[in-house]
Amino acid sequence: MNPAKGAAAPFGPLDFQLVLLRRMADHQPGLVEDARRELGASLTEMREANRRWQAMSRAPRGRGALARYRAVLGEPETRARRRIGDLECDALLWPVPLWPDLRFEVLAGPGGAVWNEWLVRAPGAAGPALRSAADLRPWSCTVDEVARAFAPARPMEGSAPTRWRLAFTTPDGVDRVAEFTWGLLQRLL
Repeated sequence: MNPAKGAAAPFGPLDFQLVLLRRMADHQPGLVEDARRELGASLTEMREANRRWQAMSRAPRGRGALARYRAVLGEPETRARRRIGDLECDALLWPVPLWPDLRFEVLAGPGGAVWNEWLVRAPGAAGPALRSAADLRPWSCTVDEVARAFAPARPMEGSAPTRWRLAFTTPDGVDRVAEFTWGLLQRLL
């Protein structure tokens, strides 16, 4: 990352990955530290990326969420119509170099309103075999993968807007809760 990068520099995919990591640092500081180094970014740069993202998100005359994602990430790699219950939305996917087998998915409703934004498995990429709680390692799986593997999982409110929790029962009858940030497993409670 460019150490001379100022506040006026364009906010791009690298900065966005740092934003994802910043929220994950609350639960997985070691993994975040390794990933940050892999990206060649300092702790200060990660904090600055997060500060800038928050400022863009809260700007009174700023872009809407979908326009902001497009401005930062470019055009999506794929776009498809998806039906969720009685509603239709657009599912837009962007690659995330830090996690090559994942994509950042935005579900947008009519008029571009963002309904959901999180990491999902890339189309065609094999997900992990999830048979027991021991298979649920941090950063190994997504919300959807855990929900399918341990159905019927029960969604629960997360501790922040980018966090989700799923309650489920393992095959050996133990009740567990998995906590996710940006859709990626962080910890098992």
